[in-house]
Amino acid sequence: MKKSQHSVTNNIRKLRFEHDEMTQQQLADSVKVTRQTIVAIEKEKYSPSLELAFKIAHLFNTPLEEVFSFTPAKD
Repeated sequence: MKKSQHSVTNNIRKLRFEHDEMTQQQLADSVKVTRQTIVAIEKEKYSPSLELAFKIAHLFNTPLEEVFSFTPAKD
């Protein structure tokens, strides 16, 4: 199976810090996922669903594209 080369990067850790040093657990509780899911997203090991991405952006009161960036695979 060919591994995908595109990637989703994020600024969640920075945004948490800028929001009263919100913990991963607090963020997880706010968007109704596990802390492990937040850890995986921050480490860019897991791409969130579109719904979760919007929930996180809404929580930080910032546009989605300021939380997540998408880099398409090169041909």
